[in-house]
Amino acid sequence: MTHLTGPERATYVQNMFTRIAKHYDLMNRLMTGGQDVQWRRKVIQLTRLSHNARLLDVGSGTGDLAREAAAQFPGANVIAADFTLEMMRVGQKNGALNFVSADALCLPFQDSFFDAIVSGFFMRNAIDLQKALQEQYRVLKKGGRIVILDTTRLKRNILSPFIWLHMHVVIPVLGRVLTGVQEAYRYLPETTEGFVTAEELAARMAAAGFRQINFERLMFGTIAIHWGKK
Repeated sequence: MTHLTGPERATYVQNMFTRIAKHYDLMNRLMTGGQDVQWRRKVIQLTRLSHNARLLDVGSGTGDLAREAAAQFPGANVIAADFTLEMMRVGQKNGALNFVSADALCLPFQDSFFDAIVSGFFMRNAIDLQKALQEQYRVLKKGGRIVILDTTRLKRNILSPFIWLHMHVVIPVLGRVLTGVQEAYRYLPETTEGFVTAEELAARMAAAGFRQINFERLMFGTIAIHWGKK
């Protein structure tokens, strides 16, 4: 799959998430030992949102981040945007959200519309990472904050063999047992290893115009949260 680019890759990703949508949230809990719930909570805290602000969850999937934002800031206008209809359908069963069908490379919002933009495990799926960052910069208000939760390329350390085993053996087997779609869970390690490093993502954010950029590695260096400001 990693050799695919452009519209061909976008179609592959959309079809894959359509097939695993019903089990997506459960697999996230299992793959991370439930830690992804805490990570999403921290993402929303880092937005420093006011209670009447606008927040966009881009590449929202089933809407976990958007739902966390609505819980932390009940008065906020939260929009969950994704391009996979089945993921949004599953998400609505977990509680009503303001879902919008959207292409992250051409967001259907006016300039400087949102006070904060967040994403969870989306950026590595974008067919054009820089364009996705530029679009988020465009629709963010001056002074607004971006927070990105995603996998990051691992720096080799003493735990590397065990992490490799978890990603290349345990996760695909879990995916096959629970979803019947083992291929989708081979996609995770492939895209993680093919994605930019945490330092490179920070540099990409700076190139898109963001400032005051920081990041924190999690889960033995396989996950990172990045944040910055327009």
